[in-house]
Amino acid sequence: MGKVTGFLEIDRQVHKYQPASDRIRHFKEFTLPMSDQEVEKQAARCMDCGIPYCHGPTGCPVHNQIPDWNDLVYNGDWDNAIRNLHSTNNFPEWTGRICPAPCEEACTLNLEDIPVAIKTIEQAIADKAYETGHIKPMPADARTGKKVAVIGSGPAGMAAAQQLGRVGHDVHVYERESKPGGLMRYGIPDFKIEKHYIDARVEQMQGEGVTFHCGINIGVDKKVSELLAEHDAVLYCGGSETPRPAGIPGTDFTGVHDAMPYLVQQNRRVGGEDIQSVAWPSEPILAGGKHVVVVGGGDTASDCVGTAFRQGAVRVTQLDIRPQPPEKEDKLTVWPYWATKMRTSSSQAEGAEREFQVATLEFVGEDGVLTGVRCCEVDEKRKPIEGTEFVIRADLAFIAIGFAGPISSGVLAELGDGLNVRVDSRRSTNVVANDRDYSTNIDRLFTAGDVRRGQSLVVWAIREGRQAAHAIDKFLMGTTVLPR
Repeated sequence: MGKVTGFLEIDRQVHKYQPASDRIRHFKEFTLPMSDQEVEKQAARCMDCGIPYCHGPTGCPVHNQIPDWNDLVYNGDWDNAIRNLHSTNNFPEWTGRICPAPCEEACTLNLEDIPVAIKTIEQAIADKAYETGHIKPMPADARTGKKVAVIGSGPAGMAAAQQLGRVGHDVHVYERESKPGGLMRYGIPDFKIEKHYIDARVEQMQGEGVTFHCGINIGVDKKVSELLAEHDAVLYCGGSETPRPAGIPGTDFTGVHDAMPYLVQQNRRVGGEDIQSVAWPSEPILAGGKHVVVVGGGDTASDCVGTAFRQGAVRVTQLDIRPQPPEKEDKLTVWPYWATKMRTSSSQAEGAEREFQVATLEFVGEDGVLTGVRCCEVDEKRKPIEGTEFVIRADLAFIAIGFAGPISSGVLAELGDGLNVRVDSRRSTNVVANDRDYSTNIDRLFTAGDVRRGQSLVVWAIREGRQAAHAIDKFLMGTTVLPR
């Protein structure tokens, strides 16, 4: 805990943002960091609440020891704070930036709507670690002689690779794109997390003996069967990349796109890469001077909103079929779980017009080009209400309603056709493995992350990668010192 009476004496504060009028002019991060003294005061608010739900199963999926590192920060012991944080989370500078912070929802002080600023403190600890030189390679003292391949370099693959490399295995990470990071690099805009944080971890892992092979599409350029023949174990950490079918007429109009190709293109522009990608080939998509409609109410939709504003969109409208949630939840019925309540992202706060309880009926256009989106209001059962139809002008529309599972080509195609891997056909095409040993029905093939559990948070991917590394090390060596 922090200061005994800290939560009574100190008001909650989190880092501030640049004004919207300034931040939409660039793609860099726009948070204004707090001073060390301000962060230490926020850490002092952590109370001796008996059962810290913040790092239990309802709060933090990687089980960050939040009260412990809050107390260390409060006492000015930043060095041990990052050691503690790294003991459960390989990449706290990532989660401190993009995790929605279920830990704060589960904080006891959230019963009064003033939770400890856990996410802000976590980011501050990680950023301080970079300043003080704590992000450096930690190579194993001895090598095991075992060789492991990791397919995919998103958060799950990166976390597993680092853990396995640190216990002495020869780890090789295979990435389809030109740089590591998966959808962390190519799907999440730079204004939420700049990609030099990924580059720094790649450099650290290379110093620990991990080898990255980029531009190799496993299942196409190199077979999974070859990896199994060349390695003692293979871990498949692909993402959930197949867009959920929208079933909206008019998607063939020029100007209608799935969200991910748009986000990937802009991330590649910011990174100085060719906008064409192996998995996301598309003509250039730009929102400058256009009326934009985003269908969907989640994080991906919000990222499209922020990107469109930065490209110079005239107007951005976001459509959500769900009812507008209440401003405040009933704490006694939902705490410490994630509550459904009105939330406004930084991108939405930049000027988006939000329409709730609205169904997208069809995209309309002229001469094959999008001109508008026909909508209507819906009732509580999401059934159209007669007489409520309207059309929103649109030069560009993005469908951002989630992902149905991993892409069926490449790895999954080979696993299904030649190796008969078990998939969960009831839910999607996720590869079947339990969350204890992460092994598939194919000998020496393991899987973790979105390809196993479905579309989820970065923090869940890190947890699964760490747990899969524990299982693989135990499988290879008979015992393991890696945490679960």
